[in-house]
Amino acid sequence: MTDTQEQRAAISDIVHGAHTALLTTVSEDGQLHARPLAVQDKAFHGTLRFLVQDGSEKVEDIARNPHVNVSIESQGGYLSIAGTATVTQDDSVIDELWSPFAEAWFPEGRDDPSIRLLTVSGDSVEYWTQDTGPVGSLVQTLKAALGKQSQPDTGDHGTIEL
Repeated sequence: MTDTQEQRAAISDIVHGAHTALLTTVSEDGQLHARPLAVQDKAFHGTLRFLVQDGSEKVEDIARNPHVNVSIESQGGYLSIAGTATVTQDDSVIDELWSPFAEAWFPEGRDDPSIRLLTVSGDSVEYWTQDTGPVGSLVQTLKAALGKQSQPDTGDHGTIEL
C-alpha cells in the first residue's frame, strides 16, 4: 500500500473496529505505563479522543510529559500511534462522546465534575493490516513455519507521518 489515502482509510478501518486502546504514558520515575481506554472515535483524522478522570495517574503523567503512544487492535489489524496528549474540559466534545458505556466509568454520570477530554494528536502511525482473516493468517504462518515461504503474508505494513 503506497497511496497515503489508502493508508489512512486502512488506519480508520482499524480504529472503527476497535473497542479498546492502550494508552502508554511516561510515569514520574521514567517508566512506561500502559492502560486501557475505551475508543470513542470511529474514524481517524490525526487525533483520538478519550474520556478520562481528572487527577488520575494518566492525567498526572501527561501533565509532566505529554509524549504518549496509543496501541489499537481490531479485526482489521494493529496500530501504534505516537503523539502528544492534552487534557481539557471541553463540555461540548464530552457531550458528543458521552454514551451509556462512559456512564459506567463515572459514578456521578455526565454531571461528574472530574470528567476530562484527553486528546492525542498523532505525529506518526505505524500500521499492520490483516487482509487474510484469522484462518488465512494461520495458513500463512504454517506455510512460513514449513519453509514454503520466508515469512507469513497476512497484509500490509507501513508508517505515515502526520
